[in-house]
Amino acid sequence: MARIPASEMTDCFIAWVKSVADLTEGEVVAIDGKTLRRSYNKKDKLGAVHMVSAWANQSGLSLGQIKTEEKSNEITAIPALLDLLEVKGCIITIDAMGCQTEIAAKIIEKKADYVLAVKDNQKYLHEAIKDYFNEATASDKPDLCQLQSHEECNAEHRRIEVRRCYLSTCLATLPDVARWKGLKSIGMVESQRTFNGRTSLERRYYISTLEGVQIFANAARSHWGVENSLHWVLDVTFREDDSRIRTGYAPENFNIVRQLAINLLKTEPSKMSLKKKRFKAALNDSFREKVMFLD
Repeated sequence: MARIPASEMTDCFIAWVKSVADLTEGEVVAIDGKTLRRSYNKKDKLGAVHMVSAWANQSGLSLGQIKTEEKSNEITAIPALLDLLEVKGCIITIDAMGCQTEIAAKIIEKKADYVLAVKDNQKYLHEAIKDYFNEATASDKPDLCQLQSHEECNAEHRRIEVRRCYLSTCLATLPDVARWKGLKSIGMVESQRTFNGRTSLERRYYISTLEGVQIFANAARSHWGVENSLHWVLDVTFREDDSRIRTGYAPENFNIVRQLAINLLKTEPSKMSLKKKRFKAALNDSFREKVMFLD
């Protein structure tokens, strides 16, 4: 495993996923990075491996991953990962690290839509979007601001969360709009959480190629699937952060194997948790065969 080039393992993994997964029009594909925390090697002065993965939210499958030496290099790793994937008709969601003109252009080149989070790494764009929504949401004539809105409310575990999503196709106040290929709208998600009598408010801002607020709201929310359904499972169920595998290509190759296992276990139709499926597959030959050899 330490000697097999990770690029060849990645190519095989992506080819296998393409053979078992059929992404539908409008599928939300979330791209995000994760550090294999204990893969560092102080003796050889090597830092921890950082992997960028693509997660299909509706299908519940990992589509592929690629290694980057440092988190800042996600900017170059994301276009390389997109080149490997077939994402035509999908909606690509990326956090603020991936809000780059080159990445937006690559997504359009792949004939997909995007929802990119905007923070202070795009300072003037962030300020312009923030100022626009401060004005637009305070206006008593939202139609004049080309403003669409959508609201959702969830109450569970003694917590009440109200999510208000806003989308506008008015781009007149943004700086250098032409730099962002395919840009059609700007969005804001406002999350108001009440827990134990305390209320907090958080606002997140986006640029997008989408023109419908409900589709935008679903895409923005679905992005967290890569954290909850992939990264959390890798850490908790597979205990990836505890792994001290660090020789040669082994750290990234075992990350690929774990994601392969997640795909196989999630595709198996029984209602057991992934942890229980893993345990049963270890003890039961027929169940393991059912998991590994998909019909």
